[in-house]
Amino acid sequence: MYIFPDFANLTATASLPIRAVLPEIDAVLARQQNLVISAPPGSGKTSLVPLSLLYASWREGKIWLIAPRRVAVRGAAQRMAALCGEAVGGKIGFTTRLERVISPQTEIEVMTEGLFLRRVLTDPFLEGVSTVIFDEVHERSLELDTGLALALSAQRNLRETLRIVAMSATLEGDAFSQLMQAAPITCEGREFPLTLQHVARDIQTPRDLPKAASLQVRRALSETPHGNILVFLPGMREIRETQAFLENVDARVMALHGDLPIEMQDLIFSPTEKRQVVLATSIAETSLTLPDTRVVIDGGFRRAPRFDVATGLTRLETVRISRAAAQQRAGRAGREGPGTAVRLWTEAMHRGLTAFDPPEILTADLSPLVMHFALWRDATGLDDAGAFLLQALPQGGVEAATRLLEALSAMDASGLTDFGRSMARYGAHPRFAAMLASAETPRARATASDLCALLEEKDPLRRPPDGGSGRKQVASSDIAWRLDALHGGPTQLGDRHILRRVRNLASRYRAAARVSAKTEIDLDDVGALLAAAFPDRLAMAMDGDGRYRLAGGGSAQLSATDPLARHKFLVVPRLQHARAARIALAAPIDIENLPPAIASTIKVTRETALDPVTGRVISREKRRLGRLLLSEKDVDVSEADLTALLLDDVRNNLRSTLLWTDACDQFQARVMLGRHLRSDLPQLDDAHLTETLEDWLSPWITDSRSRTHLAALDLNSILKSRLDWEQQNWLDANLPQRLRLPRGMVKIDYTASHPTISARASLFYGCAETPRIAAGAIKLQFALLSPAGRVQAITADLASFWKTGWADMRRDMRGRYPKHEWPEDPSDAALRTVTPRNNK
Repeated sequence: MYIFPDFANLTATASLPIRAVLPEIDAVLARQQNLVISAPPGSGKTSLVPLSLLYASWREGKIWLIAPRRVAVRGAAQRMAALCGEAVGGKIGFTTRLERVISPQTEIEVMTEGLFLRRVLTDPFLEGVSTVIFDEVHERSLELDTGLALALSAQRNLRETLRIVAMSATLEGDAFSQLMQAAPITCEGREFPLTLQHVARDIQTPRDLPKAASLQVRRALSETPHGNILVFLPGMREIRETQAFLENVDARVMALHGDLPIEMQDLIFSPTEKRQVVLATSIAETSLTLPDTRVVIDGGFRRAPRFDVATGLTRLETVRISRAAAQQRAGRAGREGPGTAVRLWTEAMHRGLTAFDPPEILTADLSPLVMHFALWRDATGLDDAGAFLLQALPQGGVEAATRLLEALSAMDASGLTDFGRSMARYGAHPRFAAMLASAETPRARATASDLCALLEEKDPLRRPPDGGSGRKQVASSDIAWRLDALHGGPTQLGDRHILRRVRNLASRYRAAARVSAKTEIDLDDVGALLAAAFPDRLAMAMDGDGRYRLAGGGSAQLSATDPLARHKFLVVPRLQHARAARIALAAPIDIENLPPAIASTIKVTRETALDPVTGRVISREKRRLGRLLLSEKDVDVSEADLTALLLDDVRNNLRSTLLWTDACDQFQARVMLGRHLRSDLPQLDDAHLTETLEDWLSPWITDSRSRTHLAALDLNSILKSRLDWEQQNWLDANLPQRLRLPRGMVKIDYTASHPTISARASLFYGCAETPRIAAGAIKLQFALLSPAGRVQAITADLASFWKTGWADMRRDMRGRYPKHEWPEDPSDAALRTVTPRNNK
């Protein structure tokens, strides 16, 4: 029989709905490994499910609770510890990147999704862990999907006894149940009345949110007698502007976001005599229980990361929330009693919202996931992690991620590289891990650690120091100024809360890099270290107005007055997207002093071509890094390159590049006709000549330097050289260029469809039969011309023409050309010699 654990503060949980299904949860996990729990906000699942499993008879190890955010991790641990009547760090502990509060007595450890990934990759068997609970799985973060996939792969292949629980307030149908092969347990929430209100007109842009939200807050303070107010806004800008609108209200106005200092978090959850207004990002949707919240004002927007495959950049976009998110937010008002949710959009707009927010796996940078899967294969030999994802990975995102990891030298065609393995021990985003792994000296590792911390947090420096001039200067994107502020520089110009978080985070990176907190940084290393992490963000100035081209494609703008704008090359680790990409943080880089892994990707090519104007062969050597043309210069062209280029030009333009005279055409036609009589004659048709340029033309162009030289070649002689002496004699004897007729020599045209002699009719007088060539094998065709050179008749049977066609031609010609000779019988042998004209 299930016995509910005897917590020190048991009465605090008496009304939590999840208590009703705890016996069922225990029974299901006693007989199977996986479980899906669906329970609405306020049901107590985050606190009571892990605590109840402490006393399960089947438990043989620790319980890990995986929460989506640092604030949620800390809050869940504090809540459970309070229920146990002890401080955090005893039976209940937690770990984030910035805090670690555990002890040897810790049996439940709450951690972020990122830390779970690092642990499962380090210890795939999850030794000493009995149960892994993934909370708020409906959020479908990239790290959660990856972590759940690896946990399921470990369970199937390495630890069959490992138990995995997925919990959420809004599950997407039975998708998780099918993935985990477990029927869900559903817990009904408390039935506190919740009033939903929609405004009459939609807010068209997030810029209007602060004013609209502040008006609703004032209205709620005046119309509701008690309880706190929770306002959902997209980001810090909207929170600050709303705070300004609420400056004089009779309430404690607090901000709640992921960057909030710990003492401010504690203040929000502490009792207050005044009513409290909490302006929160989407961080307050789940996992957190804000005390006595009776009114929720929902702006209907959130910040979401969107990865652009074309540019390889991730940017935060302000987007509409889904209906599921709206339900989660509204539920915050009904946890402890009747509540009201005011939605700053119309009912019509609500019906048009998407049912669920798209999973991050479809929109985010997938390089961490691809790297984690590669590390999993490397550590376990297993290649089935992708089968445990809720949906297929987008191919374009995977290809972009793989290209980035290859650019970072973390992967190659065979899989994970040694450098990639060295990156793994830092448990950071692949870019940061590459930066840390590329640092070779203690000072370089210290610099890399501080850079990672700066880039992981928001920019702490609002504007630069004035250099003692007393005048405010234009802000610079130089990351070196941030490093200076981090190490005791002009911190009065920075955000002290962000600087403190950066320092804490930097100390953790330094610990991972095994470098002392006192080790000094080296500003000379900054550019090269950033290049190791952002090879695709190397930037080259395009002109003098601050525009830079990025190695990975696209461009970005830097203020022309920024001191960095005088540098030709920058590395840009952070960009801001508005209408166009703007450089937010950057450092100058010596392009000749890149990290070896990046320098090895520079491609040196020679581009040899014919100048379209002069026709000369020119060659330029070009050095490229991604899309950047680093340098180019003229170089000498080798004889082999010259020959190859000229041959290519001829190959593409056989008839126009070479001087193809009528003599060349006639010789080509004679040889092609001759091949019908003897097969050993060479092929000289255009197609074969084009295919065999290297054989017959190369020896004649070794000294050629331009297209002009090609045009000056004696092509007729070159073609004749294809025949040996005997073949040429045979050709001249059998297919002569000219033929002797009774009254003179005439040219034979071999380019016609049949060998043809075209001449004035008088030249054929005295010729009774059609002449033949090639020892009589080929009968010639005759074209009889008028004295003006116009064709009057064409025949291949001269004897028959004299008898049947000549009379008509003679009659016509005598009238038009009376002074010329027009005999009645042109075949008469007496006409073989020229006689005085007789037209009678």
